[in-house]
Amino acid sequence: QVELVESGGGSVQAGGSLRLSCVASGSLYSKECMGWFRRAPGKGREGVAAINISGGRRYADSVKGRFTFFPDNVKNTVYLQMNNLKPEDTATYYCAERRIPVCGSTSFEVDDYYNWGQGTQVTVSS
Repeated sequence: QVELVESGGGSVQAGGSLRLSCVASGSLYSKECMGWFRRAPGKGREGVAAINISGGRRYADSVKGRFTFFPDNVKNTVYLQMNNLKPEDTATYYCAERRIPVCGSTSFEVDDYYNWGQGTQVTVSS
């Protein structure tokens, strides 16, 4: 199984930006069959952004217009660009591979993903 490693998290003030990276140790089925999730303290894991093999993208309502999910054209890497960060964006962020039968979707169902990174912490202060 390919290992996913997230990086790019950190502490920023509200209104700031971060770019998260998710690097795969080997070849992914598709960089466009993946998602980003987050888990805030005391909360469950929630979908933030997903991309499908048709190039479609889905974003959680809370991040629309602020976050952008895009793959690297060359490397086995995907990114989550996060702009205008808010304190409520504070969470551990995870990238994950979606199961092949649902690569055509932009599912936020946790069970549709089978390969998860270890997470990177994002803290936004007001």
